Amino acid sequence: MMHLRLAAAVAILSGSTILAQSSSQAGNGASGGVSCGAGQLCPEDLPCCSQYGACGVGAYCLGGCDPQYSNTLDSCMPAPVCSSEDYKMTSLDGIQPNTQYLGDASKANWVSSGTPLQAPDNNSVILTLSEDGASGSGTLLASTHYVWYGKVSATLKTSRGAGVVTAFIMLSDVKDEIDFEFVGADLQTAQSNFYFQGITDYDNELNITVDGSDTFSAWHTYELDWQPDRLTWSVDGNVSRTLNKKDTFNKTDNQFHYPQSPARVELSLWPAGQSKNGKGTVAWAGGLINWNTQDVQQNGYYYAMFQDVNVQCYSAPSGANVSGSDSYIYTNSAGINSSIAVTNDNTVLKSLLGTGTDPDKEYPSASGTSPSAKSTSQVATVPGLTGAGPGTDGTPTTDNSGSGSGSGSGSGSGSPASSAAGSASTGIGGFSQGDQGKSSASKGEEVMRGSMFAALVAFIGMLML
Repeated sequence: MMHLRLAAAVAILSGSTILAQSSSQAGNGASGGVSCGAGQLCPEDLPCCSQYGACGVGAYCLGGCDPQYSNTLDSCMPAPVCSSEDYKMTSLDGIQPNTQYLGDASKANWVSSGTPLQAPDNNSVILTLSEDGASGSGTLLASTHYVWYGKVSATLKTSRGAGVVTAFIMLSDVKDEIDFEFVGADLQTAQSNFYFQGITDYDNELNITVDGSDTFSAWHTYELDWQPDRLTWSVDGNVSRTLNKKDTFNKTDNQFHYPQSPARVELSLWPAGQSKNGKGTVAWAGGLINWNTQDVQQNGYYYAMFQDVNVQCYSAPSGANVSGSDSYIYTNSAGINSSIAVTNDNTVLKSLLGTGTDPDKEYPSASGTSPSAKSTSQVATVPGLTGAGPGTDGTPTTDNSGSGSGSGSGSGSGSPASSAAGSASTGIGGFSQGDQGKSSASKGEEVMRGSMFAALVAFIGMLML
């Protein structure tokens, strides 16, 4: 069975696109990255295959760790089970940078990359996209708890402008995906989509018209009701699309191409309209990004605002292997319902040097001067970054304040931390960017257009630091 993997998909982009697996920061220090994907598993010393197709330890083994291409199924850490919560985005307290999160979902609701900010009125979290810097490839928040079927909604205001894409999706570690995406050049449309294990099918997308005020100027609530046999997309309480599992059967591989594995909720803002991206991606996004719009001139960035995320968990599907209530694991590499077990297995690493098979591995002592201790600073521990900490001996920083997402901190305390200091500048909203007709792209050009790329760009942004 052919799987479209992120690592392979990236190669389809234009030649100037940064490849995660070829960057020294994405892999094993100066020696270059170690890639993983179809036909290539991670080596034993870097056992975890991240969702970006690169091997490492630490954060590579947490959210997004792909069990199908890791060294073994248990290289990835077990995933925290679903938790029914109404996440009011009124502060940054529940957001922890991916350089600090160690898998304890009781101490953080969201893991961040890029630059999330608090809105001036404290009623929402702002995802930012700047021309360069920490949010140069946008901002991503990924839930710490996974969802294995449930009803998930997000109340948000999208960004606006050609080339700028806002996303509210669910993405599993084996690339099952359910999407709401919003192209900034079309503020009356929500794009719905789904994937089974990353396999691209362009017939899966369906546009949904958003009635009333546009997606940028008004709050709208978008809901995914994901059940074992049916999936619906709703806007402001009105069901706009229904997908039945029975209608997704693929006669070629005799499988239902239906999302069915535990997934994280992901909120993101990303730059599809960059010249280094494929022509189809840029055309789909409405053209190249204009960095001289009033939004950017006034605030320093494009932005999307998320006010509330509500998660209602459903019970595990009938016949599921349930022996606990704390975590999800994969029992085989098929990545379907029967591959998932609910257990009481530990989800927390002791440090960013740990893995699923060695979760208690600690940082070397601060006084360590041996070659082995120094080498830990070159181990890939966080996708997009290299090393267990900023020190040359791999010793993590003792500052766990979290002031600045994407910092080099490898601190292992796991305490809640804001991923950005301060609040957003004033003047958000109120500007009409005028008519922005959506450019069409042929299906042949759209190889990398969906939110599979949305997940990637947050990683690329970290490479640019």
